[in-house]
Order: sequence, then structure tokens, then C-alpha cells
Amino acid sequence: MMENVPKRKLILMAASEIVRNEGAAQLTLEAAAHKAGVSKGGLLYHFPTKEALIRGMVDELTNQYVNEIQERVNVDDQSGRWSRAYVEATFREIEDGLKVSSGLLAAVFTNPELLEKLQKQYRIWQDNIESENTDSVRPTIARLAADGLWFAEIFGLAPLEKGLRERVLTELVTWTKEENE
Repeated sequence: MMENVPKRKLILMAASEIVRNEGAAQLTLEAAAHKAGVSKGGLLYHFPTKEALIRGMVDELTNQYVNEIQERVNVDDQSGRWSRAYVEATFREIEDGLKVSSGLLAAVFTNPELLEKLQKQYRIWQDNIESENTDSVRPTIARLAADGLWFAEIFGLAPLEKGLRERVLTELVTWTKEENE
């Protein structure tokens, strides 16, 4: 598949691709090992069960998302930076083809408890959005709209063409700026 990519990462990428292209029901340890180009024993070393594999997918998504949002917040000193970082990171995930989001789908269908870490992180983000704005309604609507766009894209529910999606992003970012409230 790809040289210099750790096997664990290759397996997670392969599992995400299976869920994205074939559906969560098609994700098996054998299929993930085959798609990643590793032996089943190699896969089992990193992920001893299907649930462990799905947990790894969710953790990977969560960690990438947390890191991207934090990096965006760190370089933005304006009011509304948390909601703006969230909206921009969500749109970037869509632009990247929803490569890691499929782990969430697998978790929802197999064991919703695997989402607890991400649910806690969302609470933190929402608390940050609310604490940095005197009126957090528009920044919260921007976050929820970004979630709605992600949902539409991942399920193919009338996804937006690129030009309109970019204009929606621009509008949502303006909603995160306090002077526009």
C-alpha cells in the first residue's frame, strides 16, 4: 500500500476504506488485513478483536480532529476561534474525502459506547465555544451546520458541489466572529 507508513496506521486506513466503500457490515479482521497488505497475525498484534480495530479507528479520528482544531486555535487570537477552528477542521475533513470519519459509522453500528471519548471531546469544544463569546448562538449554529454538512456528505444526502460548499464555509466562518452577532 504505502511505504514508510506504520503497520498500525495502514490497518486503520484500510479499515476506514472498507467501511467507506463497502459499508460497516463488510469490515472484518480478515478484510482489513488483506486490504492493508498485512498478515492476519500482524493485524491481531495491533488489534486483537474487531471492536479493538473500530476503537482504534474512532481514537484515530478523535486524535486527528482534536489536534487539528487545537492547532487552528493556537494560531488564531480572535474571538470565536473555537467555533471557527471547528468549522474549518470539519470542512477540511470533507475536502479530504471523509477518510477517517468512517470509523464513526462502524462504531455506531457495532457498539455506540465506543463514541464516549468523542462525545466528551464535543462537550469540551462546545464549552469552549460558549465561554469565549458573549452570545454563542451563531458560533454554535456554525458548529451544528458544519456537523450537518459532514452528515450530508458522509451519507450522500444531497452533498454540496465544491463551489457552494466553499461559500457556505465562508458564511459560517463569519458567524464565528463576534462583531457579526
